Amino acid sequence: MITSDISLLSSISPVKKLTKQDVYRPCQLPCFTSGCLSTDDLQPINDIVGQTRAQKAVEFAMGIKEKGYNIYAIGQNGLGKRTMMLRYLTRLQSERELFDWCYVGNFDDTRSPKVLKLPRGQAVTFKQNIEKLVLRLVKALPLAFDNEMYFNRADQLKKQLSQQQEAALEELTKEAKAKNVKLLMTAQGDYQLIAVNGEEPHTEESYEALPADEKKAIEKIVAGFETRLRQIVRTFTKWEQEYSDKQQEHDDQTAKEVLSQFIKPLLRKYKKDIDVSEHLKAMQKDMIANVDIFLEQSEEQLGLAYATLDKKMPRRYLVNVLVNQKDTHFPIQVEESPSYHSLFGYIENATFKGTVFTDFSLIRAGSLHQANGGVLLIDATKVLERPYVWDGLKRALRSRQLDLNSLEREVSLSGTISMNPEPIPLNVKIIMFGDHQTYQLLQHYDPDFSELFRVTADFETSMPRTDTSEEHYARFISSIVHDNELLPCDNSAIARVVEYSSRQAEDQNKLSLYSADIANLLRETSFVARSQHVDMITANHVQQALDNQQHRVNKLQDSLLDDFKLGRTLMQVTGKVVGQVNALTVLSTAEYRFGLPSRITANTALGKGEVLDVEHKVKLGGQIHTKGVLILTSYLASMLGKSAEIPLTTYLTFEQSYSGVDGDSASMAEYCAILSAISKIPLKQSIAITGSMDQFGVAQPIGGVNEKIEGFYDVCSIKGRHDEQGVIIPAANIENLMIRSDIAEAIHNGKFHIWAISHINQAIELLAEKASGVSKGQSFTKNSVYQSAHLKLQKLRTLQQKK
Repeated sequence: MITSDISLLSSISPVKKLTKQDVYRPCQLPCFTSGCLSTDDLQPINDIVGQTRAQKAVEFAMGIKEKGYNIYAIGQNGLGKRTMMLRYLTRLQSERELFDWCYVGNFDDTRSPKVLKLPRGQAVTFKQNIEKLVLRLVKALPLAFDNEMYFNRADQLKKQLSQQQEAALEELTKEAKAKNVKLLMTAQGDYQLIAVNGEEPHTEESYEALPADEKKAIEKIVAGFETRLRQIVRTFTKWEQEYSDKQQEHDDQTAKEVLSQFIKPLLRKYKKDIDVSEHLKAMQKDMIANVDIFLEQSEEQLGLAYATLDKKMPRRYLVNVLVNQKDTHFPIQVEESPSYHSLFGYIENATFKGTVFTDFSLIRAGSLHQANGGVLLIDATKVLERPYVWDGLKRALRSRQLDLNSLEREVSLSGTISMNPEPIPLNVKIIMFGDHQTYQLLQHYDPDFSELFRVTADFETSMPRTDTSEEHYARFISSIVHDNELLPCDNSAIARVVEYSSRQAEDQNKLSLYSADIANLLRETSFVARSQHVDMITANHVQQALDNQQHRVNKLQDSLLDDFKLGRTLMQVTGKVVGQVNALTVLSTAEYRFGLPSRITANTALGKGEVLDVEHKVKLGGQIHTKGVLILTSYLASMLGKSAEIPLTTYLTFEQSYSGVDGDSASMAEYCAILSAISKIPLKQSIAITGSMDQFGVAQPIGGVNEKIEGFYDVCSIKGRHDEQGVIIPAANIENLMIRSDIAEAIHNGKFHIWAISHINQAIELLAEKASGVSKGQSFTKNSVYQSAHLKLQKLRTLQQKK
């Protein structure tokens, strides 16, 4: 090999012409030799495939109980993070004690409902017990107040009051009668003292006829009796209050006797639970104080108290079961739409006959309530998009309790009276899914994030491709087939999917972990197979599904290839041209990525050794592309301008490029075009080139190598195929090759070629069919490309010196 720097000889590999085996690695699963005929013979896998790092992080976070060890799962969409996480969590056993949570009335402060914590699965039973109790009381209490014993005691109390009142009035009546004064009761129920003339009251005429002294005496007597009457009336009020107290005591005793009979079994049942026992006692006391609710004396007045949405029973004694843990496994909740209400719960309003009201029975649970004692899975982007959700989540995790306040109250949008329920203790692990960018933004701008999400589960995009991993991948394919009830895949189909996975990973030695892509492919493949009325998926069905996928999204590619076919896009794939080379580019849409060749041309004029990048000048070139041009300029100067300035300015451009250009994968192509323009040595147009280079001319790997090769092959097929056509790639990209099968066959038959190089000078020799040249002091090897360039530059320098 000829090189420009003798010191690099030891590190540069010779040019390698690739074979079919180099450009495509077929799948040969070990399980195929052990009697496995299809996915029906493979045990589906439930493990997290290829995500050892993430799995260990999750195991650590789930095992530690201290505050702040929540998980941020990093990875792009389509990796199956949620599916794999759910599978792992479903299998995970935890020693956490689970509880049911209820809200009940606070009889001391109705605006602050109380929380009851019950052992797992007992909340519904407790609610049913309370409902049975209350429904029995609704029937029993009215009966207790509607029987002879109650009425006899009530009549006795009323009779005692009447007797006292009658005795007091009778004594006053006798004394007044002795003084010719009579006590009468008016139609309005008031007492009145009037003077009498014998048995009859004085008329106005008879009273006026009396002497003045006698009238004065009568008035004095009546005034005295009125004073006594007022005293008696005040005494009546006192007696009536005493009667009312005795009657209330009688009612309370009656209610207590009934309540004690029904509530004692519950008190015995829940005697070990102090909070429940205290609630039952408080409820009993409140029922006694509010026994009128059960007597239904006025349906209109009691309507609101009974305005339940399900059963006719007093609302204040309902049990609102917020969380009922039915399963022995810890709860796993997935919140698809994490709004404030869906996460933290909310309080509903109800309407009864035009009256809007709320109470503790209208408190509704959020995802955090349902996940309490377990795990909640949420999406970071959705959490951050919703107002107040992120702040509320941080507040709940810091305080480790769920304080259920309405969003309106939180943002001070409403001044209406609202409830303030007792907070519920929170013991939950949050697993938040997001990408790297969101993670970095939270780390940088929110100091609380690193304290609350201390564990990072970083999901891999690919895993090494070994015999063992291929076998695991086959079982992973089997699990998708079984979970989705798809047609089984035979060995050829499994192998084709594994090979497709390597292509997606852009590495022969790796497998893609984008499980969504694999699952979608298998679903579409199963559809293709069913449409052909077969019972087994083969490799042909997989390939047809892949072809169908491509056909749905490659409209732009077909349109651009038509431009080559019709001659609108100029491209030579035969012959030689000075200052022109076929570079390879990748174009991307939202769903599809494909490669196409692009002509790079270079032209020279007198100047000072500059390389003018036209794309950069017109602001169509990105920063990385500009960097690549500067690097190749540096190498060019090191080769041809060490002793004297290069007396040329080179103009470099992508021909017929009308959109942005970025990346440095065209650096080697650009360098070859520039060197050809300077040396006037033509370059083969049947060979395209892709690759980046450093300041020493060493070839560096690039992305999209498969798409680039396929793009040039397709254009060659349009323009006319011949056996000299091929592509130059960096040697470091060999392991990235998973070429289309028709191209692999063309390589095998010598109809197409791929050369892997380690240095730019190797590319120059392939394109120019001439030695690149070795530096020898002030000159280069004879009959080399660099010598031609050097001689032309020397001639220009001589001419400039003569001027």
